[in-house]
Amino acid sequence: MPDLRQLPVLVVDDVAMIRAVVRAVLNQIGVHDVHEAPDEAAALAMLNERPYGLVISDWNMFPMSGLELLRTVREDRRLRETLFVVMTTKEQAHAFTAARRAGVNACLIKPFMPAALREVIEDVWPSDQLSALAASQTATTQL
Repeated sequence: MPDLRQLPVLVVDDVAMIRAVVRAVLNQIGVHDVHEAPDEAAALAMLNERPYGLVISDWNMFPMSGLELLRTVREDRRLRETLFVVMTTKEQAHAFTAARRAGVNACLIKPFMPAALREVIEDVWPSDQLSALAASQTATTQL
């Protein structure tokens, strides 16, 4: 597995405020190379341009759902190892069963507190890499 500290994170949601909250939480844990896409079609184009260490995607999007994006990522041999978190509302949480069958790494119910997102990221991100990232962030802050 490549060093995730060297790879950007892609946040996919049609609500700019959700993308901003996710970006802020990522920044808090030392992840600053964050890219945004307003829908899954744009995300897929971005994924085909460069590797990402983590995709955090909304479930209910148009023209392609989060499930379709997840399946496309898992079927592509270049992308299939990309960590993938799907977010949706409590009313759509039944969709998590299909997401798990399709190979999602984690699911998150919106709206969420920043601490919940942080916990999900810490659960899916290899802990040695996240610890190293936090340590390098602390060292940089102290300079």
